[in-house]
Amino acid sequence: MVQELVKEGAVEALKKCFSSRMEFGTAGLRAAMGPGTSCMNDLTIIQTTQGFCHYLEESFDNFKERGGGDWRFASLAAAVFISRGVPVHLFSDITPTPFVPFTVLHLGLCAGIMVTASHNPKQDNGYKVYWENGAQIVSPHDKGISQSIEENLEPWPESWSTEEALKSPLLKDPYQDIHTQYFKAIQKHCHHRDINKSSKVKIVHTSVHGVGHTFVQSAFKAFDLHPPYAVEEQKDPDPEFPTVKYPNPEEGEGVLTLSFALAEREGATVVLANDPDADRLAVAEKQESGQWRVFSGNELGALLGWWMFRCWEKLNSDAAAVKNVYMLSSTVSSKILRGIALKEGFHFEETLTGFKWMGNRARDLLDQGKTVLFAFEEAIGYMCSSSVLDKDGVSAAAIAGEMISYLATKSSSLSQQLTAIYEEYGYHISKNSYFICHDQDVIHSLFDRLRNYSGQKDSYPTECGRFSISAVRDLTTGYDSNQPSNKAVLPTSRSSQMITFTFSNGGVATMRTSGTEPKIKYYTELCAAPGNSNVTHLKKELDDLVDAIVDNFFEPEKNKLQPKPE
Repeated sequence: MVQELVKEGAVEALKKCFSSRMEFGTAGLRAAMGPGTSCMNDLTIIQTTQGFCHYLEESFDNFKERGGGDWRFASLAAAVFISRGVPVHLFSDITPTPFVPFTVLHLGLCAGIMVTASHNPKQDNGYKVYWENGAQIVSPHDKGISQSIEENLEPWPESWSTEEALKSPLLKDPYQDIHTQYFKAIQKHCHHRDINKSSKVKIVHTSVHGVGHTFVQSAFKAFDLHPPYAVEEQKDPDPEFPTVKYPNPEEGEGVLTLSFALAEREGATVVLANDPDADRLAVAEKQESGQWRVFSGNELGALLGWWMFRCWEKLNSDAAAVKNVYMLSSTVSSKILRGIALKEGFHFEETLTGFKWMGNRARDLLDQGKTVLFAFEEAIGYMCSSSVLDKDGVSAAAIAGEMISYLATKSSSLSQQLTAIYEEYGYHISKNSYFICHDQDVIHSLFDRLRNYSGQKDSYPTECGRFSISAVRDLTTGYDSNQPSNKAVLPTSRSSQMITFTFSNGGVATMRTSGTEPKIKYYTELCAAPGNSNVTHLKKELDDLVDAIVDNFFEPEKNKLQPKPE
């Protein structure tokens, strides 16, 4: 490939491949597969793993006793560790992402590696790293590994020897054992086995050409739920994703077209969809009108949060125990869990965006003897079990299946239950979207203008159109007007832009840049007090607020921003 580019004199293409190295960040690596140091390929996998291996050798005295692990990229990674005498647990077959953090905890390993592009386009791949605590790495490990990669770029002699590595006595296959143990572990979240056995609810499941099919079937079996109808055209893994434009169930209806067709044929009322690596879950329900409603990540977070607390409450009659219970969500997700926590008496905490933060915070709380019942993010990620300190679409699918079966015995649906949650704890209506912007200078000037509003340095806006602003938090600079010291409590990062505005009418809006895409995202929510159930009015108020933010803060015409494609 590189030789062809040289032959053709394709200077620009070569520059693109070699002028930069993929950056090892807190999520590991994610990039297109291709030649050069800016892409995912055999060499960059070896270099990354050598750096990671060297960093682990420095970090753990007993590394060679404990080992770690996550075909081509995974076996190259295994070869690097085995060449250093480190035991590796390499799954012999494709496996959902949540099984890797589960295995790290279950076998007491030093680290885990997952090779997956998740729901990214088919030309991409990724390399995700977990630490010994079962959560994704956070700072300072990302910087330490990054530095170690730079110091170990020359491939070690045995790093290419995948065939020898695969015969090594240091290599173990945890597939069968972990399969058994995982489904045993999630059964502690099954509370209505009798209802599940006799349920008449019909559910369709799609794994969108990913790995989820057999695992969700097994999870339903573990809960004694009737097996879901599988979308035949999408149930087997296929890296080409032939039936969808993007293999991301967050895109909603387009990805679910075949699922809806199957549901209509079988008379099913609910569709469950995993992304290709099965760590996310989308849910849709047929309404009385015959239309399908795809729940947003925030709405499903409200339903699963309510359900996890309800099940916990049934098992815990001691009124004081609730003080030990925690739920988490990311700062750009709905505040609905805060509303439930205020009324029910448990603790709610927010973290930075991304499950790495929730997983690590959950670990800290568990180590203090607390109960972490649930964590979620609006990007359809749910952690319903502390056996996996990351988002897990497999356990979430089975738990959702049980919740749906239970509601059916009360002649209720997901949509009706969601309304009941909002009536009891306050309506939380959200609207999230983004603009596309490829120009870093425009992005910087847009956010700088918000920090130096009305021409004054370090002064933020006090209003946006007719809406008055009551608080501002800037996690790029570390400013938070709500704190006595004006210093933000959450970690701050100069490398990404993120400002949150709180409005006097109960609205919250966060503007942030994406770490992996040329987007400026916005997340808005109107949180009403319980009893204020004029939904039409609340929706109009939120629409007006979003329009004001777009016009006054984004200024799309002036900044030449492209709106999200419909």
